[in-house]
Amino acid sequence: MVTSTLRETPLAQAHRQLGARMVDFAGWNMPVQYKSIVQEHMVVRTKVGLFDVSHMGEFVIKGPDAGAFVQYLVANDCYRLAQPDTALYTQFVKPDGGTVDDLIVYRRKNDWLLVVNASNIEKDWQWINTHTGQFPDMQMEDVSDQTGLLALQGPYAAALLSDLAGAWVKDMPAFTYGEATVDGISISFGRTGYTGEDGFELFVSCAQAQQLWSLIMDRGQSYSIEACGLGARDTLRLEAALPLYGHELDEHTSPIEAGLGWSVKLDKKEDFLGREVLSEQKKNGVKKQCVCLRAEGKALPRQGYEVFADDKAVGKVSSGSQGIFVGYPIAFAFVPPAHAKKGTQLTIAIRETKVPAQVVSRPFFKRNGDTK
Repeated sequence: MVTSTLRETPLAQAHRQLGARMVDFAGWNMPVQYKSIVQEHMVVRTKVGLFDVSHMGEFVIKGPDAGAFVQYLVANDCYRLAQPDTALYTQFVKPDGGTVDDLIVYRRKNDWLLVVNASNIEKDWQWINTHTGQFPDMQMEDVSDQTGLLALQGPYAAALLSDLAGAWVKDMPAFTYGEATVDGISISFGRTGYTGEDGFELFVSCAQAQQLWSLIMDRGQSYSIEACGLGARDTLRLEAALPLYGHELDEHTSPIEAGLGWSVKLDKKEDFLGREVLSEQKKNGVKKQCVCLRAEGKALPRQGYEVFADDKAVGKVSSGSQGIFVGYPIAFAFVPPAHAKKGTQLTIAIRETKVPAQVVSRPFFKRNGDTK
């Protein structure tokens, strides 16, 4: 019998002390919740929550060819990051159009930082290493094992981080990057997140991750901060209609099929992996399309449940849950384009019942309070 030991982040002991329920996530022993997913979801929507996402991967690419290499690897246009300390969302795409992973790319003053999904670190590292041939004058380093990552998310996130790092933090635009020293802890951070709320993702050495976590939790008490687990992170990202790799994206699904065509820049001058197939999809359409569904009643749609148009199965749910803040069941599903128009009436097979569901526009939740 083969057994494997789950990896743990530098904050594992802190999670246990807080009474977190720990689960296996992509080979990591991670907190899924502390008090309740509902409570943690709502504190992020209304106040501020702190997540441990140190299981994520980080690659540093530097040297004269670094920018050209990153531009070749991803579907978005990294040269739109005209100034350092800026970031964008993008994907690694296979020549056949399938998605290797989705990621955030930071252009820093002296290098490029790529933040990838925990489940794909090894695969992504192998992928980018197979495409270095045209770009000899650059160096790459996988710094995942040395890097802790915390996500501070919610309406009070900027005020709290400003208390710690300086008032200038409040003026950072979305998808920008900064650095600071807080109580002797060197940190860097992007105004990014995976919840649909304002917030920051903070990079810190593993050696100082526990110190930073404790500092934020302590200083955050005046903002009613709470520790939040991966359960709330998932319900928050679904309300915000943000894709999850392995659900809305995988090696058989392109960014365009996943509804992320806005992040594919076919007009960039430089060639990039997957361009030919993505160009074909944009020109001639796709066979499947990711849509947002608002379901009726209380039964919850889950991944793999079939979606019907009349009595014909036309697709499947890729993610589903209760919309905790919006107040009704929600789902992502893949259906043919003929059934993807806003307002289309479909049903989802939940146990023995076909539950009515309607195609709605993205996202289910917007930070300005606009929900539908």
